[in-house]
Amino acid sequence: MKLVDEAEIQVIAGNGGNGCVGFRREKFIPLGGPDGGDGGNGGSVWLVADENLNTLIDFRHDRIFKAQRGENGMGRQMYGKGGEDKIITVPVGTVVINVDTDEVIGDLTTHGARLLVAKGGKGGLGNMHFKSSVNRSPRQALPGEEGEERVLKLELKLLADVGLLGFPNAGKSTFIRAVSAATPKVADYPFTTLYPNLGVVKVENYRSFVIADVPGLIEGAADGAGLGTQFLRHLQRTRILLHLVDISPMEGGVEGISPVEQVRAIERELEKHDPELLAKPRWLILNKADLMFDNEAREAADQVIAELGWDQPWFLVSALGREGTWPIMNKVMAFFDQQREAAEELAREQGAL
Repeated sequence: MKLVDEAEIQVIAGNGGNGCVGFRREKFIPLGGPDGGDGGNGGSVWLVADENLNTLIDFRHDRIFKAQRGENGMGRQMYGKGGEDKIITVPVGTVVINVDTDEVIGDLTTHGARLLVAKGGKGGLGNMHFKSSVNRSPRQALPGEEGEERVLKLELKLLADVGLLGFPNAGKSTFIRAVSAATPKVADYPFTTLYPNLGVVKVENYRSFVIADVPGLIEGAADGAGLGTQFLRHLQRTRILLHLVDISPMEGGVEGISPVEQVRAIERELEKHDPELLAKPRWLILNKADLMFDNEAREAADQVIAELGWDQPWFLVSALGREGTWPIMNKVMAFFDQQREAAEELAREQGAL
């Protein structure tokens, strides 16, 4: 399957135009001298971030992008016209990597951000630049320089404040439907989301945040198993992770894997992929409490927390019944408010030094 959050393209900048060898030939001006103009510069290739795009699907077929060549110089000291730049629009959140060197060229994180990925060649000099007292009729001019050519890998990392993670069928899609206007597919049989879903959680007027439902992870995801290796990167920009776990796996949930082992397995994959992911604030959401009696669900939750030695916030919810989901969103918003206040306080302290 070809995923739409990564693509490989070739960018070719325009060559510079050649310099001209020319001499002024006009009536009554027998010694006009050299007047060959310079060639125009080749066009460059730019990437521009556009918030109206949300996938890299447009690059599935269009993979080669060329800028215009500069025009050659002409007589009468006429410079060649510069080639037009090639503008390629990409989604906000696109990371650009040079395939040959594996170097990250840039990261387009804001709407309208521009990145030069291939510079056009410089136009060649005409012969008017080579005249001197000992060479009054130079017949040399320089050719235009070649434009840069690169093969680029584009990777899209979703710009979300909150990332949902967990095993397939843990209830992430149901959860995001419960707290936002996003409508990912949900069903009463086991399957996993194939593409990330974004939802906006509006707590109140002018107070909202973006939540991302990342496709379910399985053990070995960081090594390429399942879909996790393509989508773990989407969690890297988030500020907090909500780890959903099926509290009742024996009732037909995540293939009978215990809630504790679900958590441990995902933790291992996060650490393999990027240890910083494991260091992010991560709240545990024990889901599908509606499949058990209230007292059984509470006892099971307490047992899971005790076995894990969990020291971060945790919640027992039913995403399907939307029970206990909204208080979590209020606490997430409060968490972001605290982060903002702490950042403002730090900025004031640094400004006072």
